[in-house]
Amino acid sequence: MKKLLKKFTRAVIYPIQNFQRKMNETDLRKWIVILFFSTLALTVVGRLVTKYDAGAACLGFPVCSGEIFNNSLAILAMAHRLLVVVVFIILTKVVQHTWTFYRHQSFILTSVSAMLVLYIGQIFLGAYQIFEMFPFELVLLHSLSSVGFVALVVLVLWASFGAHPQAVKDQNTIFNDPIRRKDFLKLNKPIIVILLLVTTYAGMVVGGKEIPSLWLTFWVLLAGALAAGGSSAINQYIDREIDLSMQRTSNRPVPSGRLQPAEALALGISELIVSFFLYVIFVNVLSAVLAVAGMIYYVVIYSLWLKHATVQNIVIGGGAGAIPPLVGWAAATGSLNIPSLFLFALVFLWTPPHFWALALVRRKDYARASVPMLPVVKGVRKTKIQIMIYTVELVLLTLLMPLFDIGGSVYLISAAILGAWILWAAWQVLTKEGNKVAHKMYRYSSMYLAFIFLALVVDVFI
Repeated sequence: MKKLLKKFTRAVIYPIQNFQRKMNETDLRKWIVILFFSTLALTVVGRLVTKYDAGAACLGFPVCSGEIFNNSLAILAMAHRLLVVVVFIILTKVVQHTWTFYRHQSFILTSVSAMLVLYIGQIFLGAYQIFEMFPFELVLLHSLSSVGFVALVVLVLWASFGAHPQAVKDQNTIFNDPIRRKDFLKLNKPIIVILLLVTTYAGMVVGGKEIPSLWLTFWVLLAGALAAGGSSAINQYIDREIDLSMQRTSNRPVPSGRLQPAEALALGISELIVSFFLYVIFVNVLSAVLAVAGMIYYVVIYSLWLKHATVQNIVIGGGAGAIPPLVGWAAATGSLNIPSLFLFALVFLWTPPHFWALALVRRKDYARASVPMLPVVKGVRKTKIQIMIYTVELVLLTLLMPLFDIGGSVYLISAAILGAWILWAAWQVLTKEGNKVAHKMYRYSSMYLAFIFLALVVDVFI
């Protein structure tokens, strides 16, 4: 009986599986080829629209206002918009197929996901250009994103010839699987995101010296959440092997195997692109540039380099987490000045004692993962002294800020009380043994940062 089953499997099942696999490969290539030629047509028509300024003849959206059929330029502009719809339909098919059969392929999954958000961003940019009468920076960004989209289409077409689909036992997605939804949310580290948004909003309030509009607040915080969450997702992709060797992080979605590494990377890249478009369209270019700088600082400078290169990784890398207040300040004022740098310095000085307290608790994990954190390289006593030094510097900075017109009496009183609290926590770490006091310092410092920025906000209210 077993021999008959084996023969049946070889004769029938294997050929069917191979045929299905080849069809899946062919399907991806087929749809990408269709996408390539439709994108080529869209690009050619788009160049013609730019060359002959056909957009000026079609000022309505999504349909041109006024007479169309007697105006060749309006017809050209409408043809461009119709092609946009056609390409979008084809692109959604490519995305659906890729997320079904190529979740394990980092380059293809990430590139296709980036293509989708780039394309949607182009559509919004194109519409926004019309209402803003085609400002230069938006036209330039629209052109650059078009080039990026076409380049990704070509690269995915090339990569598809060496890629093989993965058999999918079930079609679990974020729409029908609550566990996957939770895991994708965990990739964003929502608690950290909320803390960063508090500092961002405080930057808006302190910089503008008033409560910002709900509309501006919504877009700044949404874009900021995507920027911070996307950076965290990419960081978990980069650190997936380290996370697997550490007790604290081994159950994260990627090292635990619940999500593919490619899925984390695709989510992160997509969120960063969406964040950039939101900042440019709904806030301003300076805030978008600062957000991109923060993403590069965290992902490239810290995660890929500093974290493994030096014992000062947290000190230098703290600049990444200190950028959100600057983003908020720039969003509210359109510029930066010397006082805005005090908010940057506040977070910069807060970062080392916060993360060194965690490193004291998890020093064996970091040693096992070969991450040169201060307790691993210099020892526990040296780390405790540094925590105390940086905490004193942090508190002194917060008390000096009112001299530079940052915060009033309400803030100063709050800073004094909070400063005494965090100094006491640091003193406990310095003078007592055990992980319990270090873990308290880690938790208290998180609350301290939130409270000190909330005090700045309340001070403006009053």
